[in-house]
Amino acid sequence: MSQAVTMDKIVAFCKRRGFVYQSSEIYGGIRSSYDYGPLGIELKRNIKEEWWRRTVHMRDDVVGLDSAIIMHPKVWEASGHTATFNDMLVESRTSKRRYRADHLIEAATGMDVEGLSPEELTRIVREDERVKDPVDGGRDFSEVRPFNLMFETYMGPVKGPENLAYLRPETAQGIFVNFKNVMQTSRVKVPFGIAQQGKSFRNEITPGNFIFRTREFEQMEMEFFVEPGTDEEWHEFWIEERWNWYTSLGLDPENLRRFEHPKEKLSHYSKRTVDIEYNFPFRGWSELEGIANRTDYDLKQHAEHSGENLEYFDQASNQRYYPYVIEPAAGPDRIMLAFLVDAYTEEEVGGEQRTVLKLHPRLAPTKAAVFPLSKKEPVSTIARGLYDELKGDYRLFYDDSGSIGRRYRRQDEAGTPFCVTVDFDTVDDNQVTIRDRDTLEQERVPIQSVRERLQKLISV
Repeated sequence: MSQAVTMDKIVAFCKRRGFVYQSSEIYGGIRSSYDYGPLGIELKRNIKEEWWRRTVHMRDDVVGLDSAIIMHPKVWEASGHTATFNDMLVESRTSKRRYRADHLIEAATGMDVEGLSPEELTRIVREDERVKDPVDGGRDFSEVRPFNLMFETYMGPVKGPENLAYLRPETAQGIFVNFKNVMQTSRVKVPFGIAQQGKSFRNEITPGNFIFRTREFEQMEMEFFVEPGTDEEWHEFWIEERWNWYTSLGLDPENLRRFEHPKEKLSHYSKRTVDIEYNFPFRGWSELEGIANRTDYDLKQHAEHSGENLEYFDQASNQRYYPYVIEPAAGPDRIMLAFLVDAYTEEEVGGEQRTVLKLHPRLAPTKAAVFPLSKKEPVSTIARGLYDELKGDYRLFYDDSGSIGRRYRRQDEAGTPFCVTVDFDTVDDNQVTIRDRDTLEQERVPIQSVRERLQKLISV
């Protein structure tokens, strides 16, 4: 990672190279909403596919699910979201800006106010003179009040309380309400997991830091159901497994750490939660992923509210019980930001500055670029034929514009790990040159071996 990397630099880079754009930009944009460009969508898809491959395809005890975004409103009553999924909102009467009260107080005073009531927060805001409006320095604030983070919508043609519904704030509940269906149709046995990827929505008061926190985002969650008494061992397993996933794809372990949630700050459903955090240069240590021991809270809640029996019958022990749940929960948007920051490098090569995105080959948006050294025949024909032969395997790029050095630099900046050059010698020896993005080393490979060689290089 470049020592000089800043949020402004990353945001500008993402737009310039087609990773991330401001949503609705031609209309002035919409705050905390982003579109993923040609390179960005490939990187994000690769992150999601690597997660699915490691979490589902490489295991025989995890199956997949894709549940609906709009669910029965009682789902959110059972989960506690309707009553407790709140941030504490305070409004400045001078600037008309709204803030999260805990963030406002903590930034001004350094006090830890998590868990305080609206009345307690109101007293601090009004009595502590250090708490000021960041915009205009004003000290005239409204009372602090809870603000539910779920987006409301309505089902059907009539907009009324009886048709109120919500856009899901998390994907996990879709897994819990389908626990019985999966059990009956997949013939799985505890311990087993159900994995899901999909959109979630949270009406955050103060989203920000680019794609780190947005109101519309994707999640990658897995609920792993285990026998009570084995939950602590499985929790440790998944903490280690998820850490290894990040480092296996190239994140610098020096920029990662485990954060143990203090017991007094655990969520109401959690027995223990450990976050894997990344040291973002523009915000410090921040959560990449949370791995929680949710106990049997969720299945019991949904059993109680729905009337369905969601116990598991263990044939080996002839016992019924509610499984405990270990939940690794992450988001590809935030993970993508971490990989971009970690890979972004500015360095000097041969007296020239180059910007290079040192992404792991399996994550790189474009796996390889094919270049003809000349647009003339037969070099260009051979290069185009090689490109056409390979392009069904993964995303490739063909470029015959500009000097070869300039073409290399463009691909370095886009994160492309390998460039394949067809030159004049190829006509005689039937070999091409494969250049490595990071080491700059080049090797000659028979043209008929390029596919096999690239596959080996990319799959490391």
